[in-house]
Amino acid sequence: MIVKLFFGIVGLAIAPFLGGLISGLDRRITARMQSRFGPPVLQPFYDVLKLLGKTPSAVNAWLILCSYFALMSSAFAVFLFFYQADLLLIFFVMTVGAVFQVMGALSVNSPFSQTGAQRELLQMLAYEPLLIIVFIGIALKTGSFSIESVYAQESPLLYSMPLLFIALGVALTIKLRKSPFDISASHHGHQEIVRGVLTEYTGPQLAMLEIAHWLDVVLILGLCSLFWATSWVGMLILIVITYFVEMLIDNITARLTWKWMLERVLLPSMVLCILNLLWLYALK
Repeated sequence: MIVKLFFGIVGLAIAPFLGGLISGLDRRITARMQSRFGPPVLQPFYDVLKLLGKTPSAVNAWLILCSYFALMSSAFAVFLFFYQADLLLIFFVMTVGAVFQVMGALSVNSPFSQTGAQRELLQMLAYEPLLIIVFIGIALKTGSFSIESVYAQESPLLYSMPLLFIALGVALTIKLRKSPFDISASHHGHQEIVRGVLTEYTGPQLAMLEIAHWLDVVLILGLCSLFWATSWVGMLILIVITYFVEMLIDNITARLTWKWMLERVLLPSMVLCILNLLWLYALK
């Protein structure tokens, strides 16, 4: 118990810095893919520090409250992951943060914020069923929803759950708002709703949501690492390859509509999940 608590606290302390570094590398590598030099790797930290130094200003108190809850939810989810807690508990905590962010966007009258919030809900509808089924597959393979049971496996989960890993990659793309699924909060020029769900968040509140996003990145990549939990080297290689593929997809695709996302991504991914679950059941 004490050891798990120690890992949870240390993981939570390191996660924001690791998430910010990943965000900086993402920007730099993306720029090189587009034949640009790109910003410094530490630019995300500069941006957050600048936002934290701004005078707090919000349309209403609810917006401020929601930003705090979103950050605390992401932080608690990361703590639970490093604590090796129950995957379903982590899922519910992570969902609470996303819901509060949407509630904050819906509490203002801005049409850009309202549209972004509605699209964020649609994205949640697309990726959350995939995460649930992936966790069910892990439980079917290991006999428990506990992360501790994953580390007790003798062989990597990826060998028996390749289709579920692909579905998790799809969920990762949507959760991180990577193109072509940046329909709710894109900062690119092709976005017609400004920053969407983030439009009315400013200063410290926007900084907290950015830190929460860093924590979500670490959490999602941590979930991906569970598919090769038998080796630290294999785990690191799997994470690097997964995130590089996400960046590649982000740079070679255009933004698509929410209808396309639900019709052509959610359904095929669900089929992959079901096929892999049947495979796992047959192996029992």
